[in-house]
Amino acid sequence: MTENKLRDKRFIAEHRGGLLTKEQHRQLILWACKCVENILPLFTKPIDKRLTNAIKVAKDWTKDIASVGDARNASLDAIAVANELTDPIKIAVARSVGHAVATAHMSDHSIRAADYALKAEKLAGISIDNERELQNKLLSADIIDLVLSTRNLKSENEKK
Repeated sequence: MTENKLRDKRFIAEHRGGLLTKEQHRQLILWACKCVENILPLFTKPIDKRLTNAIKVAKDWTKDIASVGDARNASLDAIAVANELTDPIKIAVARSVGHAVATAHMSDHSIRAADYALKAEKLAGISIDNERELQNKLLSADIIDLVLSTRNLKSENEKK
């Protein structure tokens, strides 16, 4: 029960005592997938199939085709890819994928997926301002306030 006190209740599913609706949860994972897909080309070819599979599992979860367990396993596979690599850009991409699919288990992983996407671009020497703007444009009406307020709070905490 202490886990829920530490986490932002807005990211906890309603059926677990939080405020997040199932539709918002779906929108968060789809947003995380879009963020990942935008930076996936930074991985360069060939893209490890475990990463593309993880994105597929994440999308399947939104359609009730994949289970949370499937998503967890796909997330672990993506993190395994990251742990096998030495290129920091590819590592950030793989971690972004891992967090995107892990959103099925804990919705606030979506924020980490977006953060790792920004990190990948920064490591590639690309301005993250455009990526952040694109990420914000990809937010649906159901989750825009949740994500932007979370990012603002994180930014304020980093300044302290």
